[in-house]
Amino acid sequence: MEYKQQSSGITPRLIIHGGAGNILPSNLPPEKYALYHDSLLKILALTHHFLTSPSSFPLSDSSSTSALDTVTYAVTQLEDNPLFNSGHGAVFTRDGVNELEASIMVSKGKKKRGVGLMGLQHVKNPIKLAREMLLHGEKDLEGGNGEHRGPMLVDSQGNAISSGAQGHCQLHKHSAEILAEQWGLEMVDPSYYFVQARWDEHVKGLEKEKKGGVATWDEEHFFPQGTCGAVALDSEGVIAVATSTGGMTNKLTGRIGDTPTLGAGFWAEEWEEEYLSKAEAILGQSGPQIVLSDVLKGLMADCLPDPTVYSPIPQGDIDPNTLSKSDKVFRSSGMSGTGNGDSFLRMNAVRTASAIARYRGSKSNHKTSLQDAISEVSGPKGDLVKSAGDRWRKTGEGEAGIIGIELTVVVDEDSNKKSAVSHIVDDYNCGGMFRAAVNEHGKAVMRVWKPGQHEGLEVYDGEGKEYDLREWLDEKM
Repeated sequence: MEYKQQSSGITPRLIIHGGAGNILPSNLPPEKYALYHDSLLKILALTHHFLTSPSSFPLSDSSSTSALDTVTYAVTQLEDNPLFNSGHGAVFTRDGVNELEASIMVSKGKKKRGVGLMGLQHVKNPIKLAREMLLHGEKDLEGGNGEHRGPMLVDSQGNAISSGAQGHCQLHKHSAEILAEQWGLEMVDPSYYFVQARWDEHVKGLEKEKKGGVATWDEEHFFPQGTCGAVALDSEGVIAVATSTGGMTNKLTGRIGDTPTLGAGFWAEEWEEEYLSKAEAILGQSGPQIVLSDVLKGLMADCLPDPTVYSPIPQGDIDPNTLSKSDKVFRSSGMSGTGNGDSFLRMNAVRTASAIARYRGSKSNHKTSLQDAISEVSGPKGDLVKSAGDRWRKTGEGEAGIIGIELTVVVDEDSNKKSAVSHIVDDYNCGGMFRAAVNEHGKAVMRVWKPGQHEGLEVYDGEGKEYDLREWLDEKM
């Protein structure tokens, strides 16, 4: 569902995360907290500067910066930082090897919409490969049915062969890495991913298992089982989401998680909302259902007073009473999940949150916000907590966090934008979630915890503080 953008007036937005899980003051001392605090704010500031400047990213020659390039830029920095469970810093499998996953998706504008990669062992930045696979999909799907077609090449014997990733939205290990080499991405020896802290967690987990514990989670320590990710909104109204991970500490070699699985660990979409007319809103309050002809609807809309006299309609991003008959309302969502991937898979968690926002209230004027939707799925006492049953706080199951962006745009009959409202959203149900965002005041804010979630948070300097973005940019910029 596309709409024409004139001078859009849509304010670019950005949020990033570095994983969620059993992150507690007892296992994150202030000096270690400071490393996460500074890293996330620097990455946020650099990425926001990139998002709001004419594109100079090596991956693009566009005159303006897209949400797709922005999330790629953000997650590339997270992958290069050993603090986070992705790229250089990815966790180890039970066999002591690294198998990386990544995904990327846009709310509109690309044929494949979203792609996922898994089992990578030689690609320096998996998120760059995900981006290339999404972009190559523009040609892969030309003239085909989305499954096996694409532009055909000819081998040395003159035989026709397919190229690129064909119509596929997911690729594993060798097939993906062959494409990475063909597309000129930087390849590395598996030793590049090694970080001593991750190896120590790997060994500690296996030793704990020998004593009857769980190798992938610990009640006292933070064993990474989450991801890193970014969600961005650009001035064209596109929301993009990128997610990258090494998976769960001590996962089985060959295990595939939620990160490369569309709908489970990531999602982005756009849809057109429906709003009731004044007459329908009044007559739909209570009692038996009445079906009106279009003529009668028009007469009643002209004759009846404002329906808010009878039953106030909740005022949110859109006041239905201000919409003309020819106006259209588009909503978009984009989300990146982090936490126990198997729990996300069982619930198709991130798409579930988007579906709640999209379909609950779809035939009424009472819409569900994306914030309420993700809290219902990944918040305290939410669906992911319930999915763990009596295993909650024993195995790491159900632990989760989701970040995202929601956009609502109104256009007139000529597809000119009349208004645009966006929101940064996030929630989690566990010890903490590393995250940073540019808030509605244009300030950079980093948090691990919710205000008052744990005792003694006052010693964590910078937690929840509003910063000027320029404080975290290199002086040369």
